[in-house]
Amino acid sequence: MLKQLIRERKFWFMLATGAGAIGLLAGALLPIEKLREVSQMPSGVVGSLQSLNAPASEGIGIPSQVISPLVTKSANERSSALKQVTQRANSALERDRARFLLATDLISQGQGDRALEQLKDLESSYSVLAAQIGVKRAQAYGAAGKQKEAVQTLQDLVKRFPKDPAIAEALFTLGRRNPQLWDQALAQFPSHPRSIEIAKTRLKQNPKQIPLLLLVAKYGTSTEGYTDLIDKLVSQFSNQLQPQDWEAIAFGYWENQAYDKGAIAYSRAPQTSLTAYRSARGLHLSGKPGGVERYRQMVQQFPRSSEAGLALTRLAELADTPQTAIAYLEQVIQNFPDRAPAALVEKSKMLDKMNSGKTAAQTRQFVLTQYASSDAAAEMRWNYAKESAKAGNIKLAKQWAEPVLTTNPMSEIAPEAGFWAGKWAQTIGNNDQAAKLFQKVLSDHPESYYAWRSAAILGWNVGDFNTVRSMNPQVQKPLFRPELAAGSPALKELYQLGQDRDAWSHWQIEFQNRVKPSIAEQFTDGVMRLGVGENLDGIYMIGSLRDRETPEDKAQYQQLRKQVDYWQALYPFPYVETIENWSQQRQLNPMLVTALIRQESRFEPNIKSSVGAVGLMQVMPETGEYIANNIKVKDFKLADPDTNIKFGTWYLDYTHLEYNNNSMLAVASYNAGPGAVAGWLSKAKTQDPDEFIEAIPYPETKGYVKSVLGNYWNYLRLYNPDISQRVAQVTADHSTGK
Repeated sequence: MLKQLIRERKFWFMLATGAGAIGLLAGALLPIEKLREVSQMPSGVVGSLQSLNAPASEGIGIPSQVISPLVTKSANERSSALKQVTQRANSALERDRARFLLATDLISQGQGDRALEQLKDLESSYSVLAAQIGVKRAQAYGAAGKQKEAVQTLQDLVKRFPKDPAIAEALFTLGRRNPQLWDQALAQFPSHPRSIEIAKTRLKQNPKQIPLLLLVAKYGTSTEGYTDLIDKLVSQFSNQLQPQDWEAIAFGYWENQAYDKGAIAYSRAPQTSLTAYRSARGLHLSGKPGGVERYRQMVQQFPRSSEAGLALTRLAELADTPQTAIAYLEQVIQNFPDRAPAALVEKSKMLDKMNSGKTAAQTRQFVLTQYASSDAAAEMRWNYAKESAKAGNIKLAKQWAEPVLTTNPMSEIAPEAGFWAGKWAQTIGNNDQAAKLFQKVLSDHPESYYAWRSAAILGWNVGDFNTVRSMNPQVQKPLFRPELAAGSPALKELYQLGQDRDAWSHWQIEFQNRVKPSIAEQFTDGVMRLGVGENLDGIYMIGSLRDRETPEDKAQYQQLRKQVDYWQALYPFPYVETIENWSQQRQLNPMLVTALIRQESRFEPNIKSSVGAVGLMQVMPETGEYIANNIKVKDFKLADPDTNIKFGTWYLDYTHLEYNNNSMLAVASYNAGPGAVAGWLSKAKTQDPDEFIEAIPYPETKGYVKSVLGNYWNYLRLYNPDISQRVAQVTADHSTGK
């Protein structure tokens, strides 16, 4: 289910866009005691220990060398350090930040009067968060039992800052006594989470309120029970809905993977190339009839749109005969140059089916010569390389594979082709050239699974299939949050202070381009989601930036991916203490466990697969019963993160023991089961582990093994200082031609 969800989210987005430290075992990161010491040092001392992504300067919304290391600490852990900052910091901004955090902590501890002391006149110097400070002051009064002052403070805020997103919180609190203020919140801040809460509360009292249903339809797409609520809106009030209402409903259905319902809604929305395409694609995805006819109508209505080119490609896929498919593909080739190479390859396949082998070969050659740098040409070269290797012609295989790395450097196939070109160069005795190819894979595609395999073959201390489990790599997680790419100064400041829930609420009002966000907006949205624990969607939003299709978006993405902040957001560390604990008890490499969890569930504790697997490591209920019997546990809940990781690491340990601590086989077994892996081993025709992986008969398991171990490599290259420096050095050497 997770894989399908990610696959389809990737699809719709392509259309919409036009197309503290942690101690992972002994020796990992800074120990918590050391971090406390660092947190209390003057800024100049802290600066000498800062991580590679520390900011060059400080300002509103920019990472703080003093405060940032403290934002993930508990109130008790950071209290002393924050007090010292308020007394000794040279920067007025740092003192204000420390006072704000101290007040927040004191409120959470019920110490309202002490919080009020920290908040006194704070907005005069810390104006960027003036409205937020007012909300905190009201909360402090409440914690101190001064309800009259709390209400008066909120009322004053509404008058002073009527347009600030923080006022939604004030209106929500005041509206408990004065319903008209809830009306004001709904009118002024409809996308704020508090407004969604108000709407759903009122709908429970009276479910037949179309404006409230529409508000939730437009802004509450990720809330619990969303689809059921929208179903009621559609079934009961269909005749009263306007075209723009249907567009909001359609987008909500699409976000929740209800593609058949989304198709119907998109057909009633204002007709654009995107909505028309989705009305067809929704039927296609859900297996409902009518998709072909809608694709045709869409092409007739919007013949020059980018979606029309994709619709023609879909029609070719669904065509009954090769001749019909070719007719659609010819339209793509003639009218959509960016899709022409892939269409030509598909045309060659249709020609083969028609026994027109000569023309098919000429078509493929045309792609190789006229579209040499295209992804389609890369795929063709790589297929020829694999065919040559299978036939035993290793030299020819290398000749086909190597140009993919050089001529098609942006292709997803490039690192794989480059790695195998290196392996084949070794086979024919050209070790020097092999080393250069491995180094180029590392330089040009450091994020790939094949970069890890290249590093291992080059002798780097990164672990191999037989040694990954026992490794205990040093990890240095950054102490500084990245500066957000989009959003107001107030939003950026809240994020830097670790006020993730408030920042998320603020972002819901600022984030208006939800269907077609900019690169900066989408990256910010992903980071915001990670902050509030929406890890699946957060990782998706960040990772899917690579799928942008317009030249401008591609250029912006290429700039973004050069920044370590992008990669660290893509490979986060949720539940690190739990992972560390159970990895240590099972004697497992905690980075391998983190990598497997990222692949299994994207760190979501409540996610369930279509076959019933639960939580972070996707433990099946029957497997949970088996594990519980083995570890003598009677009552357990797989939805509990600690229990789930406890059980998952037990099973990962079990699969390692089954295969003599070979992590490749253990990970494959975790996915496909020990029986399947045992069968593959018994029939294996090679002793080469890389060849064995390519021969795994389950495509899902083959991809799973590469993904998990690729995740492991990314955590290693991003957070291990030695490996990070080596990768940077290889990249620098290749850029200068060394």
